[in-house]
Amino acid sequence: MDMYARKAPALAQKLVLLTIELLILALSAWILFGAGRTATASLFGWTLPPTVPVRAYCIFAFSVVTMMRMMVTLFYLMKRDMAWSEAFTIPIAFALYYVGFAVLALPESAPMSAWDDLAIALFLLGCYLNTGSELARHRFKRDPNNKGRLYTQGLFSLSRHINFFGDILWVGAYAILAHTIWAAIIPICVLLFFGLFNAPALDRHLASRYGQQYEAYAARTKMLIPFIW
Repeated sequence: MDMYARKAPALAQKLVLLTIELLILALSAWILFGAGRTATASLFGWTLPPTVPVRAYCIFAFSVVTMMRMMVTLFYLMKRDMAWSEAFTIPIAFALYYVGFAVLALPESAPMSAWDDLAIALFLLGCYLNTGSELARHRFKRDPNNKGRLYTQGLFSLSRHINFFGDILWVGAYAILAHTIWAAIIPICVLLFFGLFNAPALDRHLASRYGQQYEAYAARTKMLIPFIW
């Protein structure tokens, strides 16, 4: 977790990451709306709906919003250093969202239903929990009066890593919208990654940095899922 302690603009790494993300998003559009639609369906032996369904536009809208939020995180919120390895590995995860869900949703011809409305609501909630919590913490950190203080207010009073929980929700929303059981594998993997690896590692870093402040916070606040875990 040394990367959380090192402060640096890392502009070159962020620009490389942005370029890769744009290419992946373009690939998603090609699969959903361009010649890649037929090519991908032929590869898997799928029969496509006669016209591009509303579901495809929703999947792509999810990806555009997700990328916009990532840019806010990279260029406004993130103050720590970024290793070059991150610039090339982070897009791999987002390729699962932008391209993976686009491919999985491709053969689905069922009209939008209440489940899809739930997916859209879940996506918006997940985005709010993730980016909204990060923005609130950023404002807290910018106040010099809060120097050395741990942020435990707002959404972070619900769980110590409410931003990660938001990620799980919006990825889950993609899976619901994709309308195939295979899509559930992706949010399950995200849940396991945050719950078993990322959140515990960040807990150790924060405990070493804030000491008793963090111990008291951890004693009264769930790690990931509010009121549950």
